[in-house]
Amino acid sequence: MKWEENVRKVVPYIPGEQPRQAQIIKLNTNENPYPPAPGVQKCVAALKQDKMRLYPEFPEQTELAEALASYYQIDKDQLFIGVGSDDVLSLAFMTFFQSEKPVFFPDITYSFYDVWADLYKIPYETKALDEHFCIRPEDYRQPNGGVIFPNPNAPTGVLMDVGQVEEIIEANRDVVVIVDEAYIDFGGTSCLPLIRKYDNLLVVQTFSKSRSMAGMRIGYAMGNSKLIKYLNDVKYSVNSYTLNYTSLQLGVESVKDVAYYRETCEKIMKSRDRAEEELSKLGFTFPKPYGNFIFASHEKVPAKEIYERLKDNDIYVRFWDKERIRNYLRITIGTDEQMEALYRALREIVKA
Repeated sequence: MKWEENVRKVVPYIPGEQPRQAQIIKLNTNENPYPPAPGVQKCVAALKQDKMRLYPEFPEQTELAEALASYYQIDKDQLFIGVGSDDVLSLAFMTFFQSEKPVFFPDITYSFYDVWADLYKIPYETKALDEHFCIRPEDYRQPNGGVIFPNPNAPTGVLMDVGQVEEIIEANRDVVVIVDEAYIDFGGTSCLPLIRKYDNLLVVQTFSKSRSMAGMRIGYAMGNSKLIKYLNDVKYSVNSYTLNYTSLQLGVESVKDVAYYRETCEKIMKSRDRAEEELSKLGFTFPKPYGNFIFASHEKVPAKEIYERLKDNDIYVRFWDKERIRNYLRITIGTDEQMEALYRALREIVKA
């Protein structure tokens, strides 16, 4: 068809399956298995319906921005809020990666990065993880148009220490370096303090994982105030009204309840420790995990077979039929009850 000549064609990001039937165990999209903070639940009942007919606060999202700035001990102008970290990262690609040189990111990483690069026609080059799925800082010392990587990485769960992260930032002072910290709250140390030292560092986090609010779509970036201004300029040129009224209100309540948020993270990390033990007994190997998931491979049974047989048992995990990782499964840490059901099913699958 003639009109197709003027259509932008891209290969889209493919998220994990979202089955809706009851009585399934969903361990494939790294959602938090526990409810949001009690204050969030109370706030839902107290939402003012009349405000839903009005546009949300524009443009500063003041109350949520103030809550986050206070929590992280940064200035409000060092903070950018978007509709989930995917929105934040997409806008960051559009804003900061405008060089003719390629953007660098790992070959095994969050699979939205190459989608955004293709969508915005940004040249990119992937850097191979080593045999232990670790990022090699020395690979990021060549001329480039920007650098982005998750820490901990996804889907591997491997964590770089802050010193290694700084090594990459220090080697790339003339471009923007984005560190995607979606999973940092499950045992890692954030590189956020480095924004005081490096004006080219953008740290991105989310409410979707540790704060149990994936459905509210709240993400944010922190960095030098000039970086944030440029990011806002692009946002207001695309869609000035971003977060909705409900997300703004519930987000504030989530930030207030520090004790609950930390308790939930501790529960997940404790369950993850147990999962490491149980999966090892069953013949799985995996890198040391620092997210709310484990990236596991079995010594005898192919990952695709395990994935399909778990699905037959109404247990969903994540499988990618991709080079280097097609024999790995990413298993989200669920409740202890969900994990026990997983172990029972795996015992049956791998016993032969």
